[in-house]
Order: sequence, then structure tokens, then C-alpha cells
Amino acid sequence: MTAESSKTSAAKAKAKKSTAKQAGAKKATTAKASRKTTTAKAATKKATAKKATKKASARATKAKTTKAAGADLLSKTTKATKAVVKLGAELDKQAKAQTAKKATAKKATTRKAAAKKQPPKEPEVTTEELWILYRDASYKKEEEPRKLEELRNILIERHYPLVRYIAERLLQTLPKSIELDDLISAGLFGLMDAIRGFDTSRGIKFKTYCSTRIRGSILDQLRSQDWVPRLVRLKAGRIEKALQKLIGEYGREPTHAELAKKLEMEHGDLVKEIQDSRAKTMFSLSEKWEDGDEDGSAEKVEILEDRKAIDPVLELNRRDLMLYITRSLTAKEKFIIERYYQDGHTMREIGELLSLTESRVCQIHSNVMGRLKNLLSPREESLVS
Repeated sequence: MTAESSKTSAAKAKAKKSTAKQAGAKKATTAKASRKTTTAKAATKKATAKKATKKASARATKAKTTKAAGADLLSKTTKATKAVVKLGAELDKQAKAQTAKKATAKKATTRKAAAKKQPPKEPEVTTEELWILYRDASYKKEEEPRKLEELRNILIERHYPLVRYIAERLLQTLPKSIELDDLISAGLFGLMDAIRGFDTSRGIKFKTYCSTRIRGSILDQLRSQDWVPRLVRLKAGRIEKALQKLIGEYGREPTHAELAKKLEMEHGDLVKEIQDSRAKTMFSLSEKWEDGDEDGSAEKVEILEDRKAIDPVLELNRRDLMLYITRSLTAKEKFIIERYYQDGHTMREIGELLSLTESRVCQIHSNVMGRLKNLLSPREESLVS
């Protein structure tokens, strides 16, 4: 029993070993197959990645090639467009040049035709030649009066800018109420006098001679319109010059004593002359009011108060007060008060209207005033205010 059991156990052990070997060989085979499968998968993945890389590289290369071709095509298209635009501009330029040439040729043809039709213009006569012609015509005044007048008008037209220049220079020192056209008109009269009295044989330029005459004519016109005596104007101008000079020296407004010392005058005489010059000052109501209106379009006559005009508010208050005063009076008393104070009639005239004597009207008036005084005394302050 023991020997058999041992054999059996040995056989079992041997069978177990054989089974274990088989299982180990099977596992080894399975692991080896698994490794082969993994290796194959890895190789497949690697090949797939390599193919994807090649495809991406091919796509990139293709894209680069396409982009380069597109850029090249765009560059060629841009160059072609620029060339077409340049060609079009050149064609337009040539067309404009041809049109300008045609227009110039047409104008030249028109001018030539007009020149052929019109007689040739005479050369413009200089001022010196005009003076010679004017002098000759003045000697023959009775024979050719019309020619003398035409020459004088031409000389006036030639020297009109000089008249306007002198008038504008004088206008800068005058009040704003003076018009430039008035000064020019006065200057033209001076120019005409200068033309009549100018002597060419003295060798003096006419511009120098007429400038003094034009300025003097304008000043004479201004003085004729000024109702203030010239002596007063001279004194006022002398005081003003001295005042401005002292202001520049002291940097302030000088006192009356300093101004009197500068003018070598007594204090009383200086005050009198200043008052006289201010009293003779005249202002124009048609001047523009610059401070009261932003655009300076309003005139002084539109803004200054007319103290002689009737104030509507004051007139209404006066009528209301008259109604309040006369409401307690009889018809005769009311008639006397209204005619005397409103219409300005005398006591005698009122008596004739009422068929009463002047003394009776005065008596009624005194009685009414006494009663009104007693009536209005308590309300004097309210009525005055």
C-alpha cells in the first residue's frame, strides 16, 4: 500500500509538472504573440503617422506653391492694372492737351479775326502828354471848349485814386459820423481847382501841387460844416496835445496845476477854456452805438431817451389821480378844476364859459382846493410815492 501510494503520488507530481510546463509554454507563447501584436500595431501606427506626415508635407508644399503662384498672379495683375491706369492717364492727358491746343488755336483765330475787323488801338497817352494837350487846348478855349472839357475829365480820372487815398487818410482822424464819399466829393473839387490853376512851366510835379489843394479843399469843407469857431477848436486841440504829452511823461492823468503850468496859463483860465471847448462839442445822433449793441447796428437816436415825450405810465397815473380827486366835486367845480389844470385856461376864460365873473371862479377854486387839501393830507405819502 505504501509503495503503490508512493508511485501514485510520484505520478501525480510528474503530471502536475508536465501540466505546469505546458501552461508555462502556453503563457510564453501567448506573451510572445501579444508582443508581436503590439509590435505590429506600433509599426502600423508609425507607418500611419509617417503617411500622415508625408500627406501634410505634401499639402504644405502644395499650399506654398499655390500661394506663390497666387502672389505671382496678383503681382502680375497689379502691374497690368497700373499699366492700364497709366496708359489711360496718358491718353487723357494727350486728349486734354489736344483739346487745349484746339481751344488756343480757336482763340488765336478769333483774336486775329477780331483784330482784322477792329481798327488798331492808339497808344495810351501819358500824363505829361495830357498836360501838354490840355495847355494847348486852354489857349484855344474859345475855339475848342469841348476838347478842353474832355481832357480835364481824363485828368480827373487819372488822379481819382490820389483823391481817395488822401480822403481815407483824413477819415482815420475824424468822427465816425463823417462819410468817406463826402470827403471824396470835396477832394474832387480841390482837384478841379488844381487842374485849372496848375502851371506846367514852373517845373513842379502836379501830384505834389494837387495833394496840398485836395487836402485843403477837404479841410475847408469840414470847417464850413462845423458851427464851432476855429479858435475854440485850436485851443481845445492845444489842451489835448499837452494833456497827452503829460500823460506820457508821468504815466498818469496830470492835475490841473500841472496842465496849467505846461500851457503857461492861470488855473481859472484853463478851467474856462476846458468848459468852453466841452460846451461846443457836437455829437451826431446817427452814429452807431457800439457798447449797447453787439453788432453795432443800432444808432444813438434809437437808444437815447426823449425826455419831452409823454410817459404813458405817468399819464395814466395822472388821470387816475384826477378822477380820484374830482369824484366828490360838483359838476361846476369839476369843470373849473379840469379846465384850469388840464387845458390851461385862465380864470377869466373859465368864467366866460360858465357865465360867471372871474372873482366868483377864483372863489370856487379856493374853496375846492381847501377841501381837497383836507381830504388828501392823510394820504400825502402814498400819493407822492
